[in-house]
Order: sequence, then C-alpha cells, then structure tokens
Amino acid sequence: MQKLHYSIEIHATPENVWNALWQEDNYTRWTSIFCKGSYYKTDSFTEGSSIHLLSPNGEGMYSIMEVVKPFSKLVFKHIGALKDFKELPLDAETSLWTNALESYSLTETNSGTILSVDVDTADEYIEYMNKSFPLALQELKLISETK
Repeated sequence: MQKLHYSIEIHATPENVWNALWQEDNYTRWTSIFCKGSYYKTDSFTEGSSIHLLSPNGEGMYSIMEVVKPFSKLVFKHIGALKDFKELPLDAETSLWTNALESYSLTETNSGTILSVDVDTADEYIEYMNKSFPLALQELKLISETK
C-alpha cells in the first residue's frame, strides 16, 4: 500500500469546492472518471458515520467517515468491499483496502482553493489512480468553477 498525493488549484470558494465534491449529482459527475454512474449512500455526513461508495451494479467499498470538517476536510477510512449492494465478510481478498485512508483537504487562497487528496492505494492500482485522479480533479474543477 502506498500513499498517493494529488493537488489542484480551483478558482472557487472552499464551500463551492466542498459542494462540488459531495453533493450527490456532482459526486456522480466527477467520479464517473473512475466508474460511470458512481454514487454513495450514507445516513449522515458526520464523523463516525458509515458510507457505501458504489457502482451502479452494487460493487464498491464501505467506509467510515473519520473526519468531517465542512468546507475544510473529509477523511474516509475504508473497511471492506461491497458486492450486490452487500458488505462482504473480511478475508484476504476483501480486506485489501481495510484501514486505507482517503483524505480531501481544502485550503483557501487569495485566488480560490487548493484541493489536496491523499489516497492509500494498493500497488496494483497505482497506475490506474495516477491516470484517473488528475482527470477526475479536472472535472471537479470545472464543476466548482461553473457553479
């Protein structure tokens, strides 16, 4: 597992960037770079709440929101895998992402916001993440700057 870092300057307020990240329609749009139709399900965007990060066919990951500071920081702690919309029992295969962190930090600047993303990634997905994350952040920038 390696920690990957991505960053982008966005000419929008931290509030606009936050909303671009986490409002459901915006989330589906920018995460479509990774998987068309991606979405999430949670009862609450609060610390300690669980969240399912899903593809349309019900596969994905389940996580805990470790840190939620609106307009500033959100950290997911990934627990395990989902299949057919259900949490899979943890085993060697499904626990690949267990305890991996995915962190989104927003820093206000004179010209907008710097979004920094840190993602713990299994070695076999590094190339994919390095290709996809910059494209997803460009889409997020577009959403943020046009809203």
